[in-house]
Amino acid sequence: MFTHHVFFWLKNKISDADKEDLLAGLQTLAAIQPKISIHIGVKANTNRPVIDTTYDFSLLLIFNNPEEQESYQVHPVHQEFVKNCQHLWEKVTIYDSVDA
Repeated sequence: MFTHHVFFWLKNKISDADKEDLLAGLQTLAAIQPKISIHIGVKANTNRPVIDTTYDFSLLLIFNNPEEQESYQVHPVHQEFVKNCQHLWEKVTIYDSVDA
């Protein structure tokens, strides 16, 4: 398996419109195949020293292999998402992993 976990920090954290726009953009990514699963999330109400609660949205995609993830990267829907939404975030951090 190949996991692709993306964290987004909004430029304007107090803008409900920006939050709605990024969420709508993230939801378009569900149409991209192949993938095993997709999860779009916001930070949980947890509080421990090791938990990073500074991000605004997370996107977790699970693929069968690295090749599927590479096809996702160049997919027109993904490219359109980046083009339409990149002005909303100030930072993006990605963690990719494969089976140990």
